[in-house]
Amino acid sequence: MSTQQIPASLVKQLRDETGAAMMDAKRALVETEGDLDAAKRILRERGMASAAKRADRATSEGIVLSSVSGDVGTLVAVGCETEPVSKNEEFLAFAEAVLEAVASAGEDAIQQLDEQRVELTAKLGENIVVAGAKRLEAGDGETIAEYVHPPANKIGVLVKLKGANAGAARHLAMHISAGAPEFLRREDVPADAVETERSIFMASDEVQSKPEQAREKIVEGMLNKRFFGSYPGGVLLEQPWIHESGKTVAQAAQDAGLEVVAFERFALAG
Repeated sequence: MSTQQIPASLVKQLRDETGAAMMDAKRALVETEGDLDAAKRILRERGMASAAKRADRATSEGIVLSSVSGDVGTLVAVGCETEPVSKNEEFLAFAEAVLEAVASAGEDAIQQLDEQRVELTAKLGENIVVAGAKRLEAGDGETIAEYVHPPANKIGVLVKLKGANAGAARHLAMHISAGAPEFLRREDVPADAVETERSIFMASDEVQSKPEQAREKIVEGMLNKRFFGSYPGGVLLEQPWIHESGKTVAQAAQDAGLEVVAFERFALAG
């Protein structure tokens, strides 16, 4: 069957149902002799091949979305390659669909949207990835706060806390956005990571220039301030509080009647 023999109405139907370009839709229908379902399958297969080719491309643009509904908090990060695509209506609709799916059914729900992601990758011509997905559920006496940093909306935080203080909870989420902690508390840091930092500090000229009997104490102080309390990075509860640098996050949370239970931070680097 030639291109001329394919009814325009069938091409339009295939385009409407798949989002394929006109010539791609025509070619698929010619190859399948006008079989709409077979043409859809061809377009999907080609879309998957196209997506696979783009899979290694960096996705430093995109959007982070969050929601808190009742006892459930959700955070997702959907990446793409360029800023224009990050503002595309279909890309944003896909990101919203990811958020809703994770809110309803948890992180594994993103697998159900993978075919849609592949088709969108083929249609928009960019690598589209779900860079992160997290769902937290509050128990008795717990609350969940969220924060997405404007205007780029490329950094987002979800935090679960014991206690109820909405303003302070949001400030904590804002701190996590800026401070980018790697761990919640000191006990969460792997012992080998601590020993590696300890040995680096001990071998530094800064320490080796000091009297030998003082070196261990100096290294402990360096670990506390520059590793556990580092900002950004380090341990959340030991970081200096961005809203009042004389306090640690642990002290600020305690003053507000809160205890941090868990947190998640997603950032699309770019």
